[in-house]
Amino acid sequence: MSYLGLARKFRPQNFNEVIGQEHISKILKNAISEKRVVHAYLFSGPRGCGKTTMARILAKALNCKNGPTVTPCGLCENCLEVSKSSSIDVLEIDGASNNGIDEIRVLRENVKFASAHSNYKIYIIDEAHQITTQAFNALLKTLEEPPDHVVFIMATTEQHKIPITILSRCQKYRFKLISTSKMALAIQNIAQKEGFEIDSDALSVVIAASGGSMRDALSLLDQAVSSNVGKITGEYIRELIGLLPKNIIALVTENIAKGDIQAILKIIKEINDEGYNILQFARDLRDHLREIMIYLINPEIVEISTEDKKLFEVQKNLFTISRHIRMNNLLSRALEEMRWHDKPRILLEIYLLKMSESYYNVGELINRIVEFEKSVINNNLSFENSEI
Repeated sequence: MSYLGLARKFRPQNFNEVIGQEHISKILKNAISEKRVVHAYLFSGPRGCGKTTMARILAKALNCKNGPTVTPCGLCENCLEVSKSSSIDVLEIDGASNNGIDEIRVLRENVKFASAHSNYKIYIIDEAHQITTQAFNALLKTLEEPPDHVVFIMATTEQHKIPITILSRCQKYRFKLISTSKMALAIQNIAQKEGFEIDSDALSVVIAASGGSMRDALSLLDQAVSSNVGKITGEYIRELIGLLPKNIIALVTENIAKGDIQAILKIIKEINDEGYNILQFARDLRDHLREIMIYLINPEIVEISTEDKKLFEVQKNLFTISRHIRMNNLLSRALEEMRWHDKPRILLEIYLLKMSESYYNVGELINRIVEFEKSVINNNLSFENSEI
């Protein structure tokens, strides 16, 4: 048997196992319990947050031999077929490759036929936003008034591309990114079950790199487990995905604060000579500066390791909040321009030198002028009093 990746091996099999989408699981379970299952659902949200997984669980809940039920057994023929994507009553359609009017016409003809051995005939349409406008128009009437035995579940990462006429005929559920704490707990549980170790620094890097997508996190973790023997460390994960060591990012931050442009240019040269991606370096620096800014404002909302906390305690006083805002704006502008520049290194060097310049915001300049005026007035009064 071929190796089964972590994302597939630990795919949730019931509503209670879906991480971070409890608000949706609760509503769907109530709908099933109260026999209020509708004919069309739209699941939207970021990639890798459980849309297709939830659609399959809903399909199992509706078609389980014990169902409709909020706790599908997972053992009956219907449940097993849905899990294996082999059910003739639960059809998974890729909207990207079946987006034309001809495919929709075939679907319209097929919905007329009853399910083979299940309660419902369920169509799960993934990447639904890629269906053409003409095809959506052809589906409109069927979606509005399908046969009683048919349920449509559409999943999309771009709800705004779905025609309003389609949206108005669906129950809409918005999936959200998975929180850091829930993802960390899930990964630690998987590590325990799979028998590998991962330190807190590596866990933070994996979660940050995933951007709230559980699928992305497990794919990265799968790669790390496959290519590493022993404990997975933060240093190893950074090297695996091409991130710079943290000490280099911290050193660049210190040099920006000191205005040491020679040291900054030297580090950029070393980074380029070592073969690191300049764009990735800019992203890492932006994220580091952003975390320092948040830590300066409110340390409680930054989820960092003990080692990072020591570093942030030192670096939080390097810049004012107004300078942080300016640096973030400059780096964001640099990243946008670097994507299309033929020499991104040159562009980044210019922006880093600009970030290293002394900076005062308007409020600070006004305060300095006021203080200067007060000192001049006081000096003049002192001089006049001394003459008297």
